Amino acid sequence: MSYKALFDLSGQVAVVTGSSKGIGRVIAEALAEAGAKVVVSSRREESCAPVAEAINAAGGEAVAIPCHMSKAEQIDTLVDGAMSKWGRIDVLVCNAAVNPHFGPMATVTEEAYDKVLNTNVKHNLWLCNRVLPQMAERRDGAVIIVSSIAALKGNDMLGIYGISKAADAQLVRNLAVEWGRSNIRANCIAPGLVRTDFARALWEDPERLAKATATYPLGRIGEPEDIAGAALLLASPAGRFITGQTLVVDGGVTISG
Repeated sequence: MSYKALFDLSGQVAVVTGSSKGIGRVIAEALAEAGAKVVVSSRREESCAPVAEAINAAGGEAVAIPCHMSKAEQIDTLVDGAMSKWGRIDVLVCNAAVNPHFGPMATVTEEAYDKVLNTNVKHNLWLCNRVLPQMAERRDGAVIIVSSIAALKGNDMLGIYGISKAADAQLVRNLAVEWGRSNIRANCIAPGLVRTDFARALWEDPERLAKATATYPLGRIGEPEDIAGAALLLASPAGRFITGQTLVVDGGVTISG
């Protein structure tokens, strides 16, 4: 196999949730550029369609299938739509996530707690349970869940979110064990602070941004493209012997004093 072929996804189909913007969008674009047919998915059709159109205009192949990951019944619509369009799913990227509670765990409501754990963990599992059997039939597939460095350390404002992302890391370990004999790989990516709308409150404030970058050995926060490169590695033949892992992509902040 040539080194170029290690990152070739030609003929494969990738489903990327939460891909109308930010990290998810750039991952979808990267997988499409590597040759994959991509299903762009987020809550609203009007958000997904422009991303799919841009991929198609750039010479890739994409379709928009809306799915609100907080609503379990829409998972069937996403999977059935992808299978109807292309007959297979080779790469599943679970990027959609919510965080309605920014504050200490002592003040979280039951409604907010359930929404975070259901969307970020339970519905990722439901989606995997729908997608992985057809991967197993072909004895090949890759699952990538976008976690967070919030899963790796305590946080006085993102505690519930961190719990959900730590659960995602365990979810991929279990998936890797349960499905590994079918040649299915499952991994997490744990980004640090990335310049996206989701984290806008953390990087748009100059004081917070300066405080954050002071702790990053690379001296900057991440860009969505930094995470897309890791996703391409894990989705492609280059990552064929990596499974059950959480790949930290954080500019070194978790190892810095």
